[in-house]
Amino acid sequence: MTDVRAICAIGLRGQLGLHGRMPWEGERGRAFREDVARFFEITRGHVLLAGPRTIASVPEFAKADRTVAVIHSSEAPAEVLARYPGRVVFIGGGPAVWDAYAPFIRHWDVTRLPYDGDADRWFKPEWLTAGGAGA
Repeated sequence: MTDVRAICAIGLRGQLGLHGRMPWEGERGRAFREDVARFFEITRGHVLLAGPRTIASVPEFAKADRTVAVIHSSEAPAEVLARYPGRVVFIGGGPAVWDAYAPFIRHWDVTRLPYDGDADRWFKPEWLTAGGAGA
């Protein structure tokens, strides 16, 4: 069975994105730097699946110690996850990806960052209760 997880950071009010990026991108405060380092540490050795934009933002060094693959909306989540039997798979991305994959996610790792600015994408609490179906 595939162990499907999500890892994300949100702002103080659940902010996820702004104009296709993380709204706090470029922030240099300690909490932001620690969150990025934690993301790479937790996903090391595992599978990271996300949409094209998110995968394009993964630095080259990170591709050496984890399996990184692009997912597309035309692919059935169960079929994609079946490609990684017995692996820990992290689903990255944003609302469109998590809308599709939430029923398969068994664990959400959500970090709240000290950001309280603008956003056009928000975390949906219902994702937390949609999961557990397994792949």
